[in-house]
Amino acid sequence: MINVFVIDDSAVMRQVMGDIIKRDPKFKLLGAAPDPIIAERKMRSNWPDVILLDIEMPKMDGITFLKKIMEEHPTPVIIFSILTQKHSATAIEALACGAIAVVAKPTTGLTEFLQSTHVNELLDAIKGASKAKVKAVSYLSRNNSIRENYPTDAVLEKVDNKQIIETNKIIAIGASTGGTEAIGQLIQMMPLNGPPIVIVQHMPAKFTLAFSERLNSLSNHNVKEAECGEIMSNNGIYIAPGGRHLLVNRQSKDYYLEVKDGPLVSRHKPSVDVLFRSVAQSAGSNAIGIILTGMGDDGATGMLEMKKQGAVTFAQSEASCVIFGMPKEAINRGGVDKVYALENIPYQIQKLLG
Repeated sequence: MINVFVIDDSAVMRQVMGDIIKRDPKFKLLGAAPDPIIAERKMRSNWPDVILLDIEMPKMDGITFLKKIMEEHPTPVIIFSILTQKHSATAIEALACGAIAVVAKPTTGLTEFLQSTHVNELLDAIKGASKAKVKAVSYLSRNNSIRENYPTDAVLEKVDNKQIIETNKIIAIGASTGGTEAIGQLIQMMPLNGPPIVIVQHMPAKFTLAFSERLNSLSNHNVKEAECGEIMSNNGIYIAPGGRHLLVNRQSKDYYLEVKDGPLVSRHKPSVDVLFRSVAQSAGSNAIGIILTGMGDDGATGMLEMKKQGAVTFAQSEASCVIFGMPKEAINRGGVDKVYALENIPYQIQKLLG
């Protein structure tokens, strides 16, 4: 049984969230409160497994309360927010402060919301959060096992192995649950003036711009949200836009980006499998693949394709992961050359680059 506590200043929203939680027999609604102060008082006697938290509330805002919780009593927290550009920076801050996930709050009628896929996404997020190893860092979880799923071929057909000329190096990274903080730590340790880096992090569409801007402010690399047709440059880091697949193509010795729509692949869009296949086909042995913390198996198939084309592939170690799902699947399928703790990966890359 997963005990859930809801904190939202709207009585109607608390009622709706409570009703949704009660739909699943694995969940128990432990309680609800209109603000963090009342919530903390109620939770003292029976602490929940997962907290569903609004951001904008009276007496104490959700970010302040989140920081307090992560310092005093680290607990999986899901932010329930309006997914708009206006709120995206705040949501990214919440992830940086330790939230496990950000889930959409209804912006239209509640009837439409209750009949939408957002309800299932919320329930999946709660299940995923309950399994996370919580630390005072940013996480993002979205277990999309019930969503429609297509193979990578639906976006990019697999081609026979082919000889790829010696060209520039490129690094491809895939992550999900726990990835926002892991990526932030990783790029700060990566060598400057190194090869271009392309990243898929499972994240809602309106958040990736704020995420890339935050990463850019944290490092000396040039971090930006990827744009279709863009030529990749050394020291550049390109984040896949949420809700779109990201592919890497090559023209002579230069790599350029392709952003395209399509179905969910490995239950995600953007999909790590799509990115990794495109890198396998465009870069071959000139690529380095890295799969980080995350739930599910997105990236496992693509990483194996990268390895078969001669790429060097790394996986984050279980001890340093929030959730070991994605790296574990990639390892089990034979797509990983070496497994390292997160802080050791940049050193290994530096050795490869010489």
